[in-house]
Amino acid sequence: MQEWASQLCENRQFGSKMTDSKYFTTTKKGEIFELKAELNSDKKEKKKEAVKKVIASMTVGKDVSALFPDVVNCMQTDNLELKKLVYLYLMNYAKSQPDMAIMAVNTFVKDCEDPNPLIRALAVRTMGCIRVDKITEYLCEPLRKCLKDEDPYVRKTAAVCVAKLHDINAQLVEDQGFLDTLKDLISDSNPMVVANAVAALSEIAESHPNSNLLDLNPQTINKLLTALNECTEWGQIFILDCLANYTPRDDRESQSICERVTPRLSHANSAVVLSAVKVLMKFMEMLPKDLDYYGTLLKKLAPPLVTLLSAEPELQYVALRNINLIVQRRPEILKHEMKVFFVKYNDPIYVKLEKLDIMIRLASQANIAQVLAELKEYATEVDVDFVRKAVRAIGRCAIKVEQSAERCVSTLLDLIQTKVNYVVQEAIVVIKDIFRKYPNKYESVIATLCENLDSLDEPEARAAMIWIVGEYAERIDNADELLESFLEGFHDESTQVQLQLLTAIVKLFLKKPTETQELVQQVLSLATQDSDNPDLRDRGYIYWRLLSTDPVAAKEVVLAEKPLISEETDLIEPTLLEELICHIGTLASVYHKPPSAFVEGSRGVQHKRLPGSAGSGESVESPDTVSAAGVSDAPPAVIPSQGDLLGDLLNLDLTPPATTGPPPPATSGMQLGAMDLLGGGLDSLMGDESEPPPIPLRTDTPQSPQIPHQSPSPPDYSPTELGGDLGGSSAMGAGFGAPPAATAASFTAPVSGGLDDLFDLGGGVGMPMGAYSPPKTVWLPAMKGKGLEISGTFSRRAGVIQMEMTLTNKAMSVMTDFAIQFNRNSFGLAPAGPLQVLTPLSPNQSIDVTLPLNTVGPVMKMDPLNNLQVAVKNNIDVFYFSCQYPISILFVEDGKMERQVFLATWKDIPNDNEAQFQIKDCHLSSDAASNKLQGSNIFTIAKRTVDGQDMLYQSTKLSNGIWVLAELRVQTGNPNFTVCLKCRAPEVSQCVFQSYEAVLKN
Repeated sequence: MQEWASQLCENRQFGSKMTDSKYFTTTKKGEIFELKAELNSDKKEKKKEAVKKVIASMTVGKDVSALFPDVVNCMQTDNLELKKLVYLYLMNYAKSQPDMAIMAVNTFVKDCEDPNPLIRALAVRTMGCIRVDKITEYLCEPLRKCLKDEDPYVRKTAAVCVAKLHDINAQLVEDQGFLDTLKDLISDSNPMVVANAVAALSEIAESHPNSNLLDLNPQTINKLLTALNECTEWGQIFILDCLANYTPRDDRESQSICERVTPRLSHANSAVVLSAVKVLMKFMEMLPKDLDYYGTLLKKLAPPLVTLLSAEPELQYVALRNINLIVQRRPEILKHEMKVFFVKYNDPIYVKLEKLDIMIRLASQANIAQVLAELKEYATEVDVDFVRKAVRAIGRCAIKVEQSAERCVSTLLDLIQTKVNYVVQEAIVVIKDIFRKYPNKYESVIATLCENLDSLDEPEARAAMIWIVGEYAERIDNADELLESFLEGFHDESTQVQLQLLTAIVKLFLKKPTETQELVQQVLSLATQDSDNPDLRDRGYIYWRLLSTDPVAAKEVVLAEKPLISEETDLIEPTLLEELICHIGTLASVYHKPPSAFVEGSRGVQHKRLPGSAGSGESVESPDTVSAAGVSDAPPAVIPSQGDLLGDLLNLDLTPPATTGPPPPATSGMQLGAMDLLGGGLDSLMGDESEPPPIPLRTDTPQSPQIPHQSPSPPDYSPTELGGDLGGSSAMGAGFGAPPAATAASFTAPVSGGLDDLFDLGGGVGMPMGAYSPPKTVWLPAMKGKGLEISGTFSRRAGVIQMEMTLTNKAMSVMTDFAIQFNRNSFGLAPAGPLQVLTPLSPNQSIDVTLPLNTVGPVMKMDPLNNLQVAVKNNIDVFYFSCQYPISILFVEDGKMERQVFLATWKDIPNDNEAQFQIKDCHLSSDAASNKLQGSNIFTIAKRTVDGQDMLYQSTKLSNGIWVLAELRVQTGNPNFTVCLKCRAPEVSQCVFQSYEAVLKN
């Protein structure tokens, strides 16, 4: 649009001294009629004047669509300025006048062959901007010519046009082969063409994450790095963003790319600098830390980041938000640059607050004196929000750098002496945290704090002071008087203060029971009987019952030793931080939220991760690696969708069974697999074995001063009610009959001719190899699992189907109480036992778990057929995901048919049920193929050779009794196999073929 608008601002070419601003000042009536006459004038100059007036009217919001045919007639001109104006009008009104827009098609076609490359590019650019379905198919030929134009300016414009056309009609672009042409343009000799091709492919790939359009490999990367040096700044950004999506094969390649990207750090454009930083931050993960180049790279990253802070405030803010992420990941980059983050008097508040945050993150024993002097200065500023943050920062320094704690407390006491109300209140809040971090060290300041009790009016400061009084009641002579003074206006206090006051008075009672009995009764009565707040009421009842039942236990609970608070409570969770590092230079890095949190509908948003660091043991795979076995490489769709899985899991019948017989034996709390994951059953854990009534979480009055002791046991569900799809005890499948026996119809059909003789030519089938198991893929990303990442695969070993999973805790808290549940699925897959995670899963710990499965669960046809929807529960939440299992895990060991039965069955299955597939690039002999397949229970019945082609006749049987017959053709010297499948349930053929392909190619 800027290019078009600039045309309006040029002086007229024919010597007039007036500017184009005059076109925007006319307010005549009957203007449309006059313009129509002028547009049809024979004089070129008059036409151009008229078009300018039309564009001016359009710009200020007047409807000039009635002039569409007259303006389109002006397209037939050699004047580039006039042509640009007409094209601008066309783009604006084509959508509202699609039928008339078709009139312009011939001009586009003609202009795409104009000798002037500017006109050719103008035509193709406008074509991409006209979003009208009716005319897109007419534009394919002109676009194809422009993509192969001799002029690079035309080619680069056409590349962007492909992305725009793809947005209008993706299928058309794919059918016309434009995507392949775009991929070829990555090898173009002109760097701007390369950059635009990368930009177009990246945009298309974003809307189709599984399309694998940008096939990044070392050769492609080399071409992109070569083009990087000669591109415009925006071209460089496109290429750098594309490089950031590549995962190098090893640390040597990673270092090579870093060396070639590093010069971009000195670019004048801040967007180029941040894109280069993103690439380097990602690839540094793969460099060994003892490498000399690693240290050199750290030093090179600091100056460009510092330079960004000399820009205007808005750019500074964006830079600071990105630096905040970088410092959390690699503080060593900027550890010597503390001074650049010191606040200037004229910085806007949003810049000041960001700088303050980064100062705390960089604070260390070496620079703490300097930092504290700055913070003390900031605490005397006039900006209240900034002062509050500065005082909190002093407290954070004390907690982070132990050696500075005494100096920090002294600084805070000096600030309290200023008697500035909001400074005093913030200081009290942070001193409470210092007490938590360093118990029995700085309690001598409590007297000073108590002097300021009356000036506290903010809930957080009042709650902090009450906590201090309650925690150190034995050291404060008049603690009961202080707390009683707060109690007078109990109902007017905020919930935060009420809860803290309740706890503090109970602590005081446990420390001085004889003096404060009346006070504790008063607060318990206020909390339970006079309060409408359920949290406050519940806490009051708990204390009431504890004190009335077992004061010793109450003392152990309420006065228990508290864990020390951590030094960095506001760090971004590691998994989220990894993703945000991969989005440096984008909105995600400014919001500190993943794109899926603010991109509407999350269309095309992919979760990104940093590669495994060198020597970490993680396998580093390029994102374009395609897994076999028909198990989708794409991240599994997060379930529930449209109520599908969630509806099914919630609608399970969870009422206690009306069956007789002994209940299942009590198990440990870890064996949660027998419960429903979404409620109902979990409440029954609190009940006893014979009668499990749910205990309400909240009650209005205590029914009894005592809580009866209850032993936890799993609820008494029958397998039939739960559909057998919960990972319960081994007895859960008892309510089910055996799967239906396989019935091969018409095995008595007469056998003659055709296939008769092949069974006499016998086999050559050697010993089978082991069953194929696909590699593990990520099923539940840590972003979706609140830090829990689940990767897994399926296998069949000794006739037992197994779900092999790796659970990784990427959160900051311990995970326990794991359980698993499946939704109904095509083959009735269900856990045969509980999910055995016998020890708590600590942060950054991984554990391998094998879950045996059976096929006696409820059945519902899925799409695709091998889709499995799973719910996993732990102490944090219930998480949903879907994955696809290779159908080969359902191939049973007794799947070898008798020869005569095979013949009869093959003839009996209708020819319409036959499906033929190609397996490409398979370099195996027929015997080796047969052995491999037999390892996965695909049995060769017979083999014959015709004209150098081996024909293997095979059978396999699924766990639900479906037989699949196959003919595998292997031509010596030809790596492409042909497999024909016949089955009474033809919908399984595609999945069976995928298993054939996976087994043979892995």
